[in-house]
Amino acid sequence: MTSTARFDRGHTDDLMTFLAASPSPYHAVANAAERLEKAGFRQVEETAAWDASAGGKYVIRGGALIAWYVPEGADAHTPYRIVGAHTDSPNLRVKPQPDMGAQGWRQVAVETYGGTLLNTWLDRDLGLAGRLTLRDGSHHLVNVDRPVLRVPQLAIHLDRQANDGLKLDRQRHMQPIWGLGEVHEGDLISFVAQEAGVDAEDVAGWDLMVHSVEAPAYLGRDRELVAGPRMDNLLSVHAGVAALAAVSTQPDLAYIPVLAAFDHEENGSESDTGAQGPLLGSVLERSVFARGGAYEDKARAFAGTVCLSSDTGHAVHPNYAERHDPTHHPRANGGPILKVNVNQRYATDGSGRAVFAAACEKADVPWQTFVSNNEMPCGTTIGPITAARHGITTVDIGVAILSMHSARELCGAKDPYLLANALVAFLEG
Repeated sequence: MTSTARFDRGHTDDLMTFLAASPSPYHAVANAAERLEKAGFRQVEETAAWDASAGGKYVIRGGALIAWYVPEGADAHTPYRIVGAHTDSPNLRVKPQPDMGAQGWRQVAVETYGGTLLNTWLDRDLGLAGRLTLRDGSHHLVNVDRPVLRVPQLAIHLDRQANDGLKLDRQRHMQPIWGLGEVHEGDLISFVAQEAGVDAEDVAGWDLMVHSVEAPAYLGRDRELVAGPRMDNLLSVHAGVAALAAVSTQPDLAYIPVLAAFDHEENGSESDTGAQGPLLGSVLERSVFARGGAYEDKARAFAGTVCLSSDTGHAVHPNYAERHDPTHHPRANGGPILKVNVNQRYATDGSGRAVFAAACEKADVPWQTFVSNNEMPCGTTIGPITAARHGITTVDIGVAILSMHSARELCGAKDPYLLANALVAFLEG
């Protein structure tokens, strides 16, 4: 087998481009698909019959993408190597009746999505992005990537205790302004439709969300950090796409490499495009059956399958070190982290640890371990869901970051390409 592909700092440069171009899960999926197309992958429709041909293929459903590469001569029972990730991030999303206002201000009605750090959306220049659904059922992406919205904070003169503990009401305090004057029903969608180049009367539905228009940037004297939006978890999606494209050029793969990028992880994954839904299982089963397999082949393939669930984790915070486990302090630029929780908030066990350690050793990538402080509730991700739903060995990993769930997060500049190198080694088997 050809040696493991190597990524360098150019990978991190490209990640910043990917983050800026992907203000919604729908944009992230479209950009991932474009990269896969350049690597020779082709889209297959869920409503079409699938064939047994070798090569790279992918399915898009809403804000989710499943991509896989079938090597020449793969058997129906060939196991999979899966990189799991998610495309969504906590933010503010537009309500069905968006036009509102008060005291001469025109506002947009929004709903908080996921575990949003509300204060990070205050006094920030915001754009608007997502998709429009037309009456004929077609979808159109839209990205107003300039300052059009702002959630203004109350001046300290009117809240002298603001620095003693800011408390925000999600309904009353988080509605952004976007102009002055009378409120007219249909104004926002007319504006967005015009930006998308479609007739507002043809718009039957929308999935819109706000985003910070500040570009990702290197940070620090030595540019050793990266600040940017949606690292949780487009950093993993981007690394997964790069790794899958890289291994698709390798001969004699012992596994079928897969990227599973789900939507709705930030609110529990319970949707037809989330990890709780049937999408991944359906794709893997249909791939087995398309290669002439039966239930026995599917069972054999799943029994030999391993998934690396890649999501961001917590780097040790210099101002709050006591919130972390005293013996586990993941650091920026220290390499990807193995995420462990014995209560199954993460799916990692000793066997999974061995798989991850072997991949990092093969790629010559340093790695770290994350465990929560026993007094702090542990977060979770798609790992335990994937393991339980499909009965496949799953390992939770990721990149250590600061400011998770902020409108703008922070990671080490080396960690994205260290993760990508580890994923290549894992997918190669």
